[in-house]
Amino acid sequence: MPARIRLMILLVAFGLVAAACSSAKVAEETTSTTSEMPAAAATPSNGPRATTTTTVTLPPNDGKLRNQLGYVFPDAPVLTNTGELAEQVEADLEVLWASLSTTSIDVDAINRVAESEDPRLAWLMVDLLRFIRSGPILAALIAASSSLTGVDFNDDPVASRSPWQSITDHLISWNLPAPPGYREYKGRLFTIIEPAWDPFFQDADATIDWRLTSWGGVRIDNRVLGDQLPCPSGCIPALDDPSVTDAAGGSWYPDERIVFGVVVDGEARAYPKHQMEVHEMVNDTLGGRRIGVPYCTLCGSAQAYFTDSVPAGTEVPVLRTSGLLTRSNKVMYDLNTFSILDTFTGVATTGPLREAGIVLEQTTVIASTWGDWKAAHPDTTILAEDGGIGRSYRLDPLGDRDANGPIFPVGDVDPRLPIQAEVIGVIAADGTSIAFPVDDLRAAMVFLDEVELDGVVIRPDGGGFVASEAGEAVAAHQAFWFAWAQFHPGTLLWAPTSLGS
Repeated sequence: MPARIRLMILLVAFGLVAAACSSAKVAEETTSTTSEMPAAAATPSNGPRATTTTTVTLPPNDGKLRNQLGYVFPDAPVLTNTGELAEQVEADLEVLWASLSTTSIDVDAINRVAESEDPRLAWLMVDLLRFIRSGPILAALIAASSSLTGVDFNDDPVASRSPWQSITDHLISWNLPAPPGYREYKGRLFTIIEPAWDPFFQDADATIDWRLTSWGGVRIDNRVLGDQLPCPSGCIPALDDPSVTDAAGGSWYPDERIVFGVVVDGEARAYPKHQMEVHEMVNDTLGGRRIGVPYCTLCGSAQAYFTDSVPAGTEVPVLRTSGLLTRSNKVMYDLNTFSILDTFTGVATTGPLREAGIVLEQTTVIASTWGDWKAAHPDTTILAEDGGIGRSYRLDPLGDRDANGPIFPVGDVDPRLPIQAEVIGVIAADGTSIAFPVDDLRAAMVFLDEVELDGVVIRPDGGGFVASEAGEAVAAHQAFWFAWAQFHPGTLLWAPTSLGS
């Protein structure tokens, strides 16, 4: 019996974790027609419809590291070994990893690893823990993680819902080093679940931080460009070169619903949020340029990259969703080279594109309502109601999945804003990252035409916001604060001064 089948049988028996960044069920099911869905509540014309969330107010920045619920992480465990693993530990890990290809994961090997007193091995325990949610294996992995780090994770309220998320949050907050050989161990485990991930793990010089990489609950989308069929094994299916209509033809979409608007060389296009929640990736042509539009539902972030912004001789990337995550952000990759690209920055982190030093050029995405967007851009196009692939889409396919904060590990959070506050993120020409809280911007624009911080100017456009620096447009996009802050630590944060009387 193949190793993948054996492990999957075992994981299912103990309760395979299937929470996904946009679950396979959402991605693949035949959804209700939009005409059957209730109309959304009316929306103010100055911005997108708000999502109801549970807001956790964190204490002021006192130097303590906290998670999304305000829990203070204890001090990091002391490392007594920063070199190679002990021979006995290596032998125990080999026994444990070999057992993954059988019908019984070796609990005794887990217990022996737990006795090693090497906290770095907790990374391997949580990698295994990701796939188990009940039974003696779960108990052994939690106990091993506690023994290795000296922490009782039950003190963390996140642990009551997900021990895996809690323990991983701790390791991230501590910036705990990974053990020697970590990439190889992780690759051996993850490719049992999805063999197509193997090229990612083969790059010994990859700049991706494998510690932060986890499974999103779905498998890789490796369909060829233009394939309109569902993924046979369950993935988040990208939408390639979708059919579009003019604004009048988009009357099927309610004016108060959210779109992600992009303008390239004067050509405007709206990507409805509910379709992006299903596909999470679009490869398209706009204004004569090839673009890729990833949408990380977990981060509340739609971005747009010029995929033709690669050197001559490099094939234009075809962006796909890998099924992996990094700190609750989708991991995208290029179908042509199987190179991972950082979804937030466009930087290639593995494979041939990394070797070529590829960084995709980014352009602005405006989060707006359909009514505001088409009023500002009457010549806009919008994706066809069926996406051009003959399917129907529910207006709210994810429901309240993210209402209570991140459902995947993010580690410590920046307490300057609520974790899911929406911000406009901008990278200035000198590399400085700046975040502008959306609610504050809307309040400011009642009195002002624009706001500025460190030379970056924000002004309203099409129901959302655009950025400029020294009179030139600068790429900007909207995201949840926790996502922007974790990928741009130390970001400058604009705050309003007195605005009118």
